[in-house]
Amino acid sequence: MKTIVTGGAGFIGSHLSELLLAEGHDVVVVDNLTSGRLENLKSVVGHPSFKFANADIRDPSAIQPLFEGVDWVFHLAGLADIVPSIEMPSQYYSTNVSGTFNVLECARRSGVKRFLYAASSSSYGIPDQYPTPESAPIQPQYPYALTKYMGEELVLHWAKVYRFPTVSLRLFNVYGIRSRTTGAYGAVFGVFLAQKLNGRPFTVVGDGTQTRDFTYVTDVAEAFLCAAQSSVSGEAMNVGSGNHYSVNRLVELLGGAVEYIQKRPGEPDCTYADVRKIEKLIGWRSRISFEMGVRQMLERINDWKDAPVWNPASINQATAAWFHYLGDARS
Repeated sequence: MKTIVTGGAGFIGSHLSELLLAEGHDVVVVDNLTSGRLENLKSVVGHPSFKFANADIRDPSAIQPLFEGVDWVFHLAGLADIVPSIEMPSQYYSTNVSGTFNVLECARRSGVKRFLYAASSSSYGIPDQYPTPESAPIQPQYPYALTKYMGEELVLHWAKVYRFPTVSLRLFNVYGIRSRTTGAYGAVFGVFLAQKLNGRPFTVVGDGTQTRDFTYVTDVAEAFLCAAQSSVSGEAMNVGSGNHYSVNRLVELLGGAVEYIQKRPGEPDCTYADVRKIEKLIGWRSRISFEMGVRQMLERINDWKDAPVWNPASINQATAAWFHYLGDARS
């Protein structure tokens, strides 16, 4: 197949691009390198079936020619992180919502056969049910989660109205090598690995008993491929590990001292995907255990040598907008 991976220079997109090439497909990565890095694609640059296009999904005229003759589109481009979405909602809307509309329309007009969208489990907000099924209420707590869900609504609506073959995958806590090492305060793995490299204690939010459905990135890439190969359309499906693990367990696996920082509003105590739907519809399930995934990241810990080293003071400063807008428990 001829495929497009938007956001293909990013964390998940680069792993997906590698997988598609390994499976014999042609890959065009579309990325404006706002958060993606060409370094992530170093293993595939020069591959005869690989092309890179530096283009912005907010500019439909720039991306439309790239879709000619394309069979599958994997739409992973978007802005992530909580605090920046609170501070810059217009950028998140223009990228995650308007950008998704542009990619959808370019794909539909070009006769694309399959369209796969990277949705976010953050759209569930603070769920009432664990493991959380796809039928759970959507309760986004911040603009990032809202804009990712609005993108999903577009994708599923296009399947309904235009009979355009789309699938939305709601990703749970993806981790693994090449996860982002710079930028806004965010994913726990990047924070902890930089702290470990620099001999600093791990900054654990709350008491560390909160759990997350940590899902390894290569498993997630395989979920996208399975969804593309299937005939399923117009469905949203959870992509999770089938388990959940405490932050304290992560600290135990990484090894090191701990200091605890204030729990944040709008964060669930647990994320845990009900994955029965995706197992039934396309036969996918995760294969990499949490322990194995953490071990693989520790083997590549030097990848985080240039990452920011966070401490309680810098975290408080970086998350001030979080507390201000989502309810400051300190006041």
